[in-house]
Amino acid sequence: MALLHITSENYETEVLKSDKPVLLDFWAAWCGPCQMIAPVVEQVAEELADVRVGKVNTDEQPELAGEFGIMSIPTLVLIKDGKEVKRSVGAVSKQEIIDFATK
Repeated sequence: MALLHITSENYETEVLKSDKPVLLDFWAAWCGPCQMIAPVVEQVAEELADVRVGKVNTDEQPELAGEFGIMSIPTLVLIKDGKEVKRSVGAVSKQEIIDFATK
């Protein structure tokens, strides 16, 4: 599935109303660890058919980052049925991201 770019404008449609779990990657362009996991997040988005994957640029979407209480990036948040079910802070491996999103 294609990687989604989540904004305040499309958050409700793409995340809250999604019929599949949504993995959100909160990131920023200046964040080294964010840049390190970015290609991995893109691979996961292509490989997982049952999970939608979206990226939230915290500099461009400060209201979404604030709504989720994001204090450190990268932060991964898994949303199911419109509710946060778990989160992970810091750079992690591809397998850890897949396990986080699917288990």
